[in-house]
Amino acid sequence: MLWFVGLGISGTQSIPIEVVKIIQEADFVYLEAFTSPISKQHEDEIKNMVNGSFKIAKRWLVEDGQEILKRAKNSTVVLLSYGDPYIATTHIELRTRAKLEKIETKTIHSASAITSMIGEAGLQFYKIGRMMTIMNEKKSTMTPYSTIFKNLTEGLHSVILLEYNQDKNYFLDPKNAISNLLDIEREYKKDVLTNDTFAIVASRIGFETQKIISGKFSNLLKIDFGEPPHSIIITGKLHFTESDAINVLTECLDKPSDNSSKIKNISVQMIEKYVPMVRKALEEIRPLYNDSKEFQEVFENAELYINDAENFLKQGKNETAILSIGYADGLVDALRIAKGIDPKM
Repeated sequence: MLWFVGLGISGTQSIPIEVVKIIQEADFVYLEAFTSPISKQHEDEIKNMVNGSFKIAKRWLVEDGQEILKRAKNSTVVLLSYGDPYIATTHIELRTRAKLEKIETKTIHSASAITSMIGEAGLQFYKIGRMMTIMNEKKSTMTPYSTIFKNLTEGLHSVILLEYNQDKNYFLDPKNAISNLLDIEREYKKDVLTNDTFAIVASRIGFETQKIISGKFSNLLKIDFGEPPHSIIITGKLHFTESDAINVLTECLDKPSDNSSKIKNISVQMIEKYVPMVRKALEEIRPLYNDSKEFQEVFENAELYINDAENFLKQGKNETAILSIGYADGLVDALRIAKGIDPKM
């Protein structure tokens, strides 16, 4: 038997009696602390509940899984984790392997800091986009930067988890994460993030020392957020009830603002860039065909495709707009090649 048990987010005081009983009756209890730090006090309190064998499970042990699965075939094994057990993909994978090996599994779900902080910050859960993790290495920030961009184009909030290294007892500071994002912005210049970007920093959710501070990047960079764990939320399109809640429920340094209003998705950027370029190229080649009436239909079609691209963009049909400007560009290139001129784009 293999139990996957979530400990919640408020320490041992909130552990249900059912979980205490499961821990006490287990042959082997593993406490994983690589997804989020657990204090020495809480670790000792959990250890004192155990009547069987107790072990701190590092990431490699859970990812490898062989020791846990081997013991679970003939004994009762409990894998404890902070928050909810299935927030961590390693636990889902381990449960899948257990099922394939005909090992019975059971689960005790609990509150997760990830889901809790969204409501604590005053945001609506259904408006959360794809989540991400920012690591200390600046190069790794490019993927979160792109994810934030995609979320904002859809008006969605971006929940950002920060690197935690159990072996080094290291937790990425929110200010370093924000600085890394701004560095990526300066490098790629997509106008996704600025010093005026509004964000929420949620610290120690579920603890007595919980604190949630919101404001512009420029002001958040001046704050000492204290002990980890921390997470960052970059807001997308805010409903007025969310703005009101942020003002009341968080320590709000600046007026909540919609970070998505000035974001243009890649399709829009492409159309706005290429429509004038293709139209200019078409007009440049037109004088070379003044005496060639048989090509006038090609010019007319190219012009129609350019107009279609602009109209489709206004209608929000971005993919069709890209196809239209692509057709126009192809016709212009054909006209240039026919006159021995290399394509312009």
